[in-house]
Amino acid sequence: MRLITETPAMLLGLIGEGIGQSLSPTLYEHEAAHHGILCLYQRIDLNALHLNAQALPEMLTAAERFGFDGLNITHPCKQAVIPHLHELSDEARTIGAVNTVVLRGGRRIGHNTDHYGFSQNIRSGLKDRPIGRVVQLGAGGAGSAVADAILRLGATGLTLFDQAADRAEQLVHALQKRFPQASVQVGHDLAQAMHAADGLINATPVGMLTHPGTPLPPELLERRHWFAEIIYFPLETELLRLAREKGCHTVDGIGMVVHQAARAFELYTDGIPADVARMKAHVTDVLAKRALHSS
Repeated sequence: MRLITETPAMLLGLIGEGIGQSLSPTLYEHEAAHHGILCLYQRIDLNALHLNAQALPEMLTAAERFGFDGLNITHPCKQAVIPHLHELSDEARTIGAVNTVVLRGGRRIGHNTDHYGFSQNIRSGLKDRPIGRVVQLGAGGAGSAVADAILRLGATGLTLFDQAADRAEQLVHALQKRFPQASVQVGHDLAQAMHAADGLINATPVGMLTHPGTPLPPELLERRHWFAEIIYFPLETELLRLAREKGCHTVDGIGMVVHQAARAFELYTDGIPADVARMKAHVTDVLAKRALHSS
């Protein structure tokens, strides 16, 4: 960002659908302030603008012309943005999804920090609990990163369910090549898959305020299952609440969003390390205040 000031500054944004309640602005602006950086963060909500992912080329060009230093990318643009970038990190190329774009020197460089964020969150959330066999709902941009991460962490089997059958099949094919030691398959019978599974991951947008409900019949969850949610707003989705009530071991989405944002912050600032504990405490506080005001 080009401001006439002695204070280091950066201009960031988030592109996606239904992001009016995203905490990314306060998350990045608060952390940047602790490093003496003036950060301005803009939500670019496709729904509010009556646009869709086809407008990505126009939005990327506009961001460059307005001096943006970087963009976070979320549903439904994490895969659609790739053809409009000049360069991909190895991780983003392998996963086939981008959630962070660094704009520098006239080039658009795509990264995937979802993978890192989920890995860190699930490690601390599951602790010593075995991962075992996993059912994952959602094979889109976030789902691609999450599926790769859970297999790298040692899942012995992964059954993927997605409304877009072709997308699920393509992801399964790529994952099975990368992880021949595990059983990776497209799911067809959800009840049967859950009966054989040790854990469940929700990598769909179902549960967000803009996509209310649960992504599977709650009765398929059993006390023996662990459940990981990647949605962080609301912090307690309906399925997460039901899983806790059943006594399942649960992992909420706040750790993932904080860890992925911390990694993205380092990319935007050319290596300035973010304080994960401070970021998590800040977001937790903001979420608590929102919940209090809405009650």
